[in-house]
Amino acid sequence: MAEHLELLAEMPAVARLNTPERLKHAQKRRAQQLKKWAQAEKETPWVKLGGGERKRRRRKSNSQGKRVTFPASVRLLEAAARHDAEEVRQFLESGISPDLCNEDGLTALHQCCIDDFGDVVTVLLDGGADVNARDSELWTPLHAAATCGHLLLVQLLIQRGADLLAVNSDGNMPYDLCEDEVTLDCIETAMAEQGITQEKIEEARAATERAMVREIRQLIQAGADLDTPRGNGATLLHIAAANGYAEAAELLLEHRASTHVGDEDGWQPLHAAACWGQVPLVELLVAHGADLDGRSVLDETPLDVCGDDDVRAKLLDLKHKHAALQKSQEKHHSLLQRRTSSAGSRGKVGRRASLSERTNLYRKELQREAIVWQRGDNQEEDTDTGGVTPHQPPPQRNGAPPAFPFSHGGPPGETGGDKQPPHTLADLKRHRAATKPRRQRPQEQHPTAAGGGGGDGHGTGHAGTPPSPAAVTVTSPATLMTSPADVTPADPPLLKLTAPAEETPAEKRRCCQVM
Repeated sequence: MAEHLELLAEMPAVARLNTPERLKHAQKRRAQQLKKWAQAEKETPWVKLGGGERKRRRRKSNSQGKRVTFPASVRLLEAAARHDAEEVRQFLESGISPDLCNEDGLTALHQCCIDDFGDVVTVLLDGGADVNARDSELWTPLHAAATCGHLLLVQLLIQRGADLLAVNSDGNMPYDLCEDEVTLDCIETAMAEQGITQEKIEEARAATERAMVREIRQLIQAGADLDTPRGNGATLLHIAAANGYAEAAELLLEHRASTHVGDEDGWQPLHAAACWGQVPLVELLVAHGADLDGRSVLDETPLDVCGDDDVRAKLLDLKHKHAALQKSQEKHHSLLQRRTSSAGSRGKVGRRASLSERTNLYRKELQREAIVWQRGDNQEEDTDTGGVTPHQPPPQRNGAPPAFPFSHGGPPGETGGDKQPPHTLADLKRHRAATKPRRQRPQEQHPTAAGGGGGDGHGTGHAGTPPSPAAVTVTSPATLMTSPADVTPADPPLLKLTAPAEETPAEKRRCCQVM
C-alpha cells in the first residue's frame, strides 16, 4: 500500500480523472490495501495465541459496535456511479428513495445523466425518481444531459416530462448550455411542439427574481429587517448578488440593506457577486459603498475569490477609480483646511492693497506733505515779519497749483545769511526738496536773466507766462500787509500724473532698391 505522502502527491492527478477512472483507481488502491492487510495477518505470530484468545479476537472484530456502515444515499449513489443497474433496482425495491442526494444536492439521476448510463436512468425513472430534481445550483438532470450532449438521454427525459424552461442559478436553461448541434435541434424542436415562445422564455427567466421582489416588498411593508441571515448566514442581498438579480438588489439597497454583512464564511455581498461573475451587481454594490478590500474568514477579498477575467478587470478598474477619488477628496479636504486657517489669520496678516488704493494713499501723503510745507513756511515768514501773516500767492490762471513760497529770496537749504541748519520736520523736507533737481512742465518757459527781457526786477518771465516755482521770491513785509478778509487760503497741491512721452519710431531704411 502506498504511503500517506505518496497519496497526497497523486491527489491533483486523481482530481483530473473522470468518474469511471477515479472508481477504477480507487478499486486498485483498495485491492492493494487488502493484499497488504492479508500479508500482515500472515506475518502476525498467531501461533503463540491460544485457541480461546484467537476466538475472542475474531468475535470482537465481528461485534456490532465495530461494523462499518454507510448511509443509504451513499450506497445508492455509489451503485449508480458503478453502472450497476441491478444493485440500484435492489436498493429501490428495499425502500430506499431514488431522490436521495449528497451534500451538493446531486441525485443518482443527475450522476447517471452525466455519465450517460441510460439503463440506470430508466431504472431510476421507473422507480419514481423526480425528473426535475434540482441540486444546490438549481441544475436539473436535463441541464446535465444537454450540457454533455447526450441525445438519447435528452429525448428520454423530455418524454418523461422534463421542464424545458427550467432555469439554474446562472439564469441558463437547458438549451442555453447545449453545444451539440443535433442535441440542440432536438431541444428546440420539443420547445416548438410545446408552444414555447420567446415571451414565455423571458417570463420564465424573470420568474424567480419577480418572486424575490414580491417577497422583499412584503418584508418592507411589514417592517422586517432586510439583513436577517438565512441559509448559511446569507442575507437577501447575498442571494440577489450571487444570482444577478439587479431589480431585487436595487430595492434592497434603496431601503438601506447593509453591504457589509458577512455570511458564515465572512463573505460580503460583493464577494458573492465577484465569485459568480455578476458584473452589473459588482458595479451596483460598489456604487453603494461596498468594501473592495473586505476580508472573509479566510482573509479573502472579492478580488481573491473572483474567477472570471471580466469581473477581475472590472474590480481592478473600480479599485483604481476609488483610490483616485479618495486621493482627490483628501486633497480637497487639505485645501479647505488651508483656506480655513488663512481666513482665521486675516486679522493678523495685512491684506495686499490694490493699485488704485496705493495711488490714492500716495496722493494723500503728498497732500499732507504740501500742507506741512506751507505751514512751515508761513510760520517762518510770520516770525521774520514780526507776527504778520504773509499773503499767499494767488493761484495761476491756467489752473495749475500755486507755487510754494520760500523765504528770503532763495530756496530752502541755501547757506548764507542768517539761515540756521534745518532742525524741524518741515526744514528737513524743504532741504530734501531743494537738493533734488526740479523738472518743469512742458508748457512752462524758463525765466529770463535778472534785469533782462523787460523784467520787473522780481524774477518774473515774459508777460502772461506764469513764474517758475524756482524763481518765486517773497516781497517785503510792507507789500504783503493786507486785511484778513483778503487772504484766500490756497488749495493743497494735487498729484499730477502725466503719461510718459512716446518715443518717435525710427525711420525705415531701405534694404533694397524695390522700396
